[in-house]
Formats: sequence, C-alpha cells, structure tokens
Amino acid sequence: MEAMDTLSDSPCSTTANDLDLIFLKGIIESPAASESPEENKLEAVRGNSVELLQDILRDLELFTEQSKVADELFSILKEPHFQSLLETHDLVASKSYESPPASPCVFMDANQNCPIMPSDAIRMVGIRKVSGEHLGLTFRVENSDLVIARILHGGIVDQQGLLHVGDVIKEVNGKEVGDDPKALQEMLQEASGNVVLKVLPSYQEPQPPRQVFVKCHFDYDPAHDSLIPCKEAGLKFRNKDILQIVNQEDINWWQARHVEGGNAGLIPSQLLEEKRKAFVKKDMELASAGSLCGGMGGKKKKKVMYLTTKNAEFDRHELMIYEEVAKIPPFRRKTLILIGAQGVGRRTLKNRLLVSDPQRYGTTIPYTSRKPKASEKNAQLYRFVTRGEMESDIKNGRYLEHGEYDGNLYGTKINSIHEVVDAGKMCILDVNPQALKVLRTSEFLPFVVFIETPSFEVLKAMNKNAMEAGVVTKQLTDSELKRTVEESRRIKQAYTHYFDLTIVNDNMDGAFRALKRSLEKLGSQPQWVPKNYFIVNALVEWH
Repeated sequence: MEAMDTLSDSPCSTTANDLDLIFLKGIIESPAASESPEENKLEAVRGNSVELLQDILRDLELFTEQSKVADELFSILKEPHFQSLLETHDLVASKSYESPPASPCVFMDANQNCPIMPSDAIRMVGIRKVSGEHLGLTFRVENSDLVIARILHGGIVDQQGLLHVGDVIKEVNGKEVGDDPKALQEMLQEASGNVVLKVLPSYQEPQPPRQVFVKCHFDYDPAHDSLIPCKEAGLKFRNKDILQIVNQEDINWWQARHVEGGNAGLIPSQLLEEKRKAFVKKDMELASAGSLCGGMGGKKKKKVMYLTTKNAEFDRHELMIYEEVAKIPPFRRKTLILIGAQGVGRRTLKNRLLVSDPQRYGTTIPYTSRKPKASEKNAQLYRFVTRGEMESDIKNGRYLEHGEYDGNLYGTKINSIHEVVDAGKMCILDVNPQALKVLRTSEFLPFVVFIETPSFEVLKAMNKNAMEAGVVTKQLTDSELKRTVEESRRIKQAYTHYFDLTIVNDNMDGAFRALKRSLEKLGSQPQWVPKNYFIVNALVEWH
C-alpha cells in the first residue's frame, strides 16, 4: 500500500509524533483494516447499557466518601446528558439495519389484492355534496366490512381522487355503517353539506381509463334491470348509441359514458348480456328473401344451390351486444349496400342513384350460365359463362351470392365489385342480407342502408297509387302485402346491427332524397365505423 510505503520511509525517532506514526502504522497493518468495510457488520457489544450503568452507580456509591476520584466519576455518570447518550445507544442497538424483507405484495399474483392496512392507517375523508346527489360509488361486503367495489368515472369521488377501489368505509359522519350496502347508499344519498368518511385505505394504485368506444346494439334502462347493484348508478342508452367504456375491471358491470358528454354509469358487460340473451328464444329463421338476381320475371320457382360465401362461418357469431368502433375523418365508402324485403323499392332507388350521377356510382353485372338471347350482348345486362366455369368459381369462393333459376345459374362475382371500385366509383349492391357477413369488412368498406317497409295501410295505399299511375301492373293482395311487412320486420330484427342507416320507404321521392343526403354527409362529417375498418392503407387510399 502507498500509505505503508510512506510510513516505512519515515526516519526513526522517539518523539510524540513518531509514536503517533508507529500507532497509525500498527492500525494499517492490522488484519481487520484489510477487510472490506462491507464485510464488517457493526454490532453493539450489548444493548443494556442503561441497566449496566445503574449497577455501576450502585457499586461506585460505596466509595464516594473514601475517594475523590470515585466521587467525581459518580457525578459524571449521573449527568442527564450521559444517561441520554446511553439510552440512545441502547435504542440504536435494538434496531436491525439489514435490508428489510421484500413486501409480501411483490410476490403475490397481480390479480390478488394486498392485505388491508392495519387500524393505525385509518384516515378521515371529507366530501361536500347536496342531498340526493350520487357520489358515484358502489359497495360490496367483504369480511363483514363495506368495501368500495367501484368508483364511477366522472363522479364526485372520482374527481376528488381521495378514495380508491378496495377502501373500507367504517363510518359516515361518526356513525358506523354496518354491513348493508343498500343502507350505506341511502345514508350517503340523504347526507348533505360536509360528509366525513372514516376510511381504512387499500393503497391500491388506480388504473388509467381505457380509450374504448362501442356502438350499442340493444336498448338498456337500468330502472328495469333487476341485476344491477345500484339502479341510480346505471347508464341508460338506446340502440345505435356510441359509448366510451372507461372501466372494464368488473366481469359483469362496465363503466361507460355517452360520447356527447355526461357522467359515467354502470352498463351490463358483454358477458353478462350474452348470458341473459342466451335464455331468450331465437326468432324463426328468415324466410327466403326472394330472387337473388335482377331481370328475371315469370312465376317459375328458383332453387337456391349454394349459400352465401362463408355464410356458415359467420352464422356462429350472430349475437351482437357491443361493437367496438373508432371515429375517423370523412372518407369515401367503397360500396353502398341496400337491404330490404322484396318489393320495398331497393332496385328503384339503386337505378335512380346510377342515373343521377353515373360518374360517382356504378354497379356490378351479374354472371349467368344460360345461353344469351339473340338480342343480348355479353357484359351489357349479363356476363355469359359456361356452367362448368361458373360451378368451378363458386366452389373456389369467387362469388358473393349465387342461385339457380329455371335450370341456369346466376350470381354476383366478388371481382366485379372490385372492378367498379377500381374505376373510382361507389359500387351499389342490392343483395340478400346474408351477404352482409362477407361485405362488412375493410375490403369493401360498405355503407349499409336498410330500406324498411311502412305500415300495412301505407304500403297498400302506395301500391294502389302506383297501379293508377301505371308504374306497376299488378295489384298486390292483402296477404302479399302483409308478407312483405313481416319479412321486413324479420330482416330488421336479425340484421339491424349491420345497418348504418334505416329509411322507411313510405314515399319513393322522400326516400331517395334522404338517401342522397346521407351519402353527401359521408364526405363532410367524421364517421363512427367498426374497428376492423380502421386500416390505414384502405382509408388513405379512399380518403
């Protein structure tokens, strides 16, 4: 060591300074000095110095009369400062300064809660409210205590930030709360002014709210829900409303709020509502929606040979509760899908749109395996192919929908939709509702419009007026009109979750104007679309 070398080079001497150097050299050469400081564990020789001092004083007192030195030492040891020094020594000696054991919460599963803090951690929380105002809390019973089960987003307690899920409520304004959640809710509801809560904190870190938006596919009123833990905390909504989900921690009850604003409330979770709807008997299967293809008259029966592409795959996922959506800037849809019962006027609306703006709208040309007539040209009204070629394409999934009529195959080829879109036009399709299961994807970016029939009386009057004006040549019977109304009802019930817009066609001119206005808005207003539409490449291309 450099210090040792320096000491060795010092000249020998017997002066006081030399003795100090010799003493210092002895310390440095000591084996204890070569040990790492981290390896030396400092421990007190004993931890009862005060007790030892009392024994010494008792023995020393016997010699105070005989010796001035003993008397002086006795006085020094009895000094309060000296005794305080020894008391501090014993206190420090009794403590452990090794690394404390890790918190048991570190090794617990992430889904488990840390044990509730001891009673000395109880604190008081003050809240100011008016009578009848809901604090935005729900409670559960846990070990005979009332524990905060959830804090509603945007409520008084959430804004204050002093209470957390898992906190135990012991008292309200000095009154014990018991173990009845309903009684506690009523107590808090009726309280006004300054409300003081005695709380045993859980010290759980609050989770940041998720940015999830959903479109609702059913009506909900918490006032009529027997399962909701607190009706006042529920959030009412209607079919097609857009909600922001702010908390999904509870398996049965989510917290949500309307995107237009307002406080958050409880809504049934996807799982809970699926369980409830599983007990509701499904309606009868939809009757045949009629002819698949246009341009075919007569009364000959049509035999459906194949179902819509991938129909069976999607039939397993018919139950729609909430659908995750995203709000995006205005953009052009690739396709316009018109859905409705046979005879409701879909084809008339389609043709009027095509004529109104042929540069903007286009449609597909159906394929058929029948032989062309003498006056027909290929790709004018139909594309003519052989039956073998068509069956091969059907087998390979190249048709959106297809059927057989009078021994010939007819169908809409998927590539024909892409041809219209690639030409820069919106492709208008009037298809069977089953086709929505294939079309409602980012590949086709559809705007789905349901053309709904009016009431039976209005529909009957419309058919009569059309007969008198010479627009139609056949007056429908009451049974046929009722069948159309019923078919429309069933389509709406089974496929309403796919519809972006519903237009009741009680007047053809009015329905056409409503459709045109809606299409114009697509290019000027932000849109809520299914999350699976939100594919950057597709939207950039069609913005």
